[in-house]
Amino acid sequence: MNQFKTFLLMGILTALFIYIGDLIGGQTGMIYAFFFALLMNFFSYWFSDKIVLTMYGAKPIKKEDAPEIYSMVEKLSINAGIPMPKVYIINERMANAFATGRNPSHSAVALTTGILDILDKRELEAVIAHELSHIKHYDILTGTVAATFAGAITMLARMAFFFGGRDDERGSSGIMALLLLILAPIAALLIQLAISRSREYAADAGSAQITGRPQDLISALEKLHQSVKTKPANIEPSTAHMFIVNPLKGDFFASLFSTHPTLKQRIENLKKL
Repeated sequence: MNQFKTFLLMGILTALFIYIGDLIGGQTGMIYAFFFALLMNFFSYWFSDKIVLTMYGAKPIKKEDAPEIYSMVEKLSINAGIPMPKVYIINERMANAFATGRNPSHSAVALTTGILDILDKRELEAVIAHELSHIKHYDILTGTVAATFAGAITMLARMAFFFGGRDDERGSSGIMALLLLILAPIAALLIQLAISRSREYAADAGSAQITGRPQDLISALEKLHQSVKTKPANIEPSTAHMFIVNPLKGDFFASLFSTHPTLKQRIENLKKL
């Protein structure tokens, strides 16, 4: 089902690309946008995980590099019933983590150095199990594709504003370009919002099922939320939905378009387990 949703999302975003192309360059712009969208679909499906990992300077680790972390992921993967993903470390003070890839056989878990510093072993296991649950249910493909397209949509919206749309009999291209600059990123965020919140609840429950210890995830989430407040990081907004906790600081607009449930909501759900 999640794979179907991914291809549906790619279709919707392709249509949005074509519409933006029409605003920028009319029929010619639509044709260019269509072929650009095809390339985006291809690269987002096959290479978006590598794009996101490269974006954050993630470094792969082997068993000899960090045997305790490697063995932890290996054991939890067996419990989850999936192949072991590759493990990456991101040199970042803010404590956070995400999973990426196109399917369980081609997946990765990325952990920041900050999360390794503040979580104990049981809490870290709970976080990794959360990410493995995303992998198991193919959430990572949809999330990674959304991240890639959202960044591209924002880029095209800026192009529409700075270069202007095609002239028409009403002379409204400038207004349309301005509206596009405002609305396209919001549309991308709303797409992320639609695919993320329910999946975070499901991944939380999946973590509790894999480890048998929902209380450890509760403790980890509380520490991670505090880390985001005290150690903000330079995070690309189009990828914020991929992290286990929202890495963006909680101003009004960040909370309005948050891709994550609130900490209170997540803890209440976990306590029910």
